[in-house]
Amino acid sequence: MSGTHRHPDLVPRTTLIGAGALLAFTLAATSIVRIANIAPAASPVLMREQARIAPVASRDLRFVDRADGSVVIGNARGGTVAVIAAGQKTGFVRGVMRGLARDRRARGINDRPPFTLTLWRDGELSLTDTATGRTIELSAFGPTNRATFAALLPAQAPGT
Repeated sequence: MSGTHRHPDLVPRTTLIGAGALLAFTLAATSIVRIANIAPAASPVLMREQARIAPVASRDLRFVDRADGSVVIGNARGGTVAVIAAGQKTGFVRGVMRGLARDRRARGINDRPPFTLTLWRDGELSLTDTATGRTIELSAFGPTNRATFAALLPAQAPGT
């Protein structure tokens, strides 16, 4: 045995070259966006505000879980809008509301503040948590899921 001991490369040279190229591309792209002053994508809420798109219909709603697993959807001013029975195929409504309720619990907010469901003149449908300001763009989830929430609006709302 000789006195020289050769260690194999821990990282192949081609991997290092690829990582360096990716880093250079990322820095270049970021620099171009900054230098050209390209605005980030605006939220639908801001775009509607800037375009002055008015609501066509809206309703303030409360969602209350019952012990039997059903969910009562009530008008914030009183009265029941709908009841989702336990086992009914309404996973989308339950999923959206579960996420919003989890956000409220994390912030220490109870279930009293209503959610505002709004149909906009451009045909979009949104659900806003009045307590947190968080808005869910329901049209983004497809026509079937959108329709489950659109059915909660007043009957006279066009385009629902």
